[in-house]
Amino acid sequence: MNVLHICANPKPVDESVSKQLAVSFFSTLAANNEDIEVTNIDLYETPPPFFSMDTYRCFWYPETIEGYQATDKEKAAASYTFEQCQLFKQADVLVLTMPLWGASTPAIMKAWLEHVFIPGQTYTIEGTEVKPQHALRKVVLLVSSGAALSENDPNDALTPQMRSSFEFIGVDDVVCAWADGQDPRFHHDYEIRKQLALEAAQELAEEVAELTE
Repeated sequence: MNVLHICANPKPVDESVSKQLAVSFFSTLAANNEDIEVTNIDLYETPPPFFSMDTYRCFWYPETIEGYQATDKEKAAASYTFEQCQLFKQADVLVLTMPLWGASTPAIMKAWLEHVFIPGQTYTIEGTEVKPQHALRKVVLLVSSGAALSENDPNDALTPQMRSSFEFIGVDDVVCAWADGQDPRFHHDYEIRKQLALEAAQELAEEVAELTE
């Protein structure tokens, strides 16, 4: 089974609670299933380019203009997209590690997502029906936030965005381990909250480890 891990946090592990959740998740995963292959991508080490007009033409014009063939220039501009879509299509499980910034996903994560929700690559459109072109079965979100959030909190735009985006391409199993209340200035129980999230990450890893091919 293949797991693709995308990390969008510039902090070192000792300063990043979301990265600590990832350490907890992947150490548990390895301990429970030695056959899982993990591909790690740190978006701050290899930043995704912003989606350009040439990249847009490469994928969207063939969908909307009959007989359109992408030019060599457009294909070259889309090289990062092709590469990331290939990794995405090989994954059985996708793990996204990130903080909550501005009530939503970090911009660099949004930039990466725009490169993998691509017609003709990870899904096709037949009439009004969207058909998945990937093997992805589960998405795991490992998230931290300074604020303490309640269920369906209006200050959380991250979770609805992720669920809606992945449901569009046929993935409705989106789960989350969230360490909220991590700003000690406002939440004196931040360590307890982190520990609960670390345990939740371990439980999710155990679930993933039990998935069969």
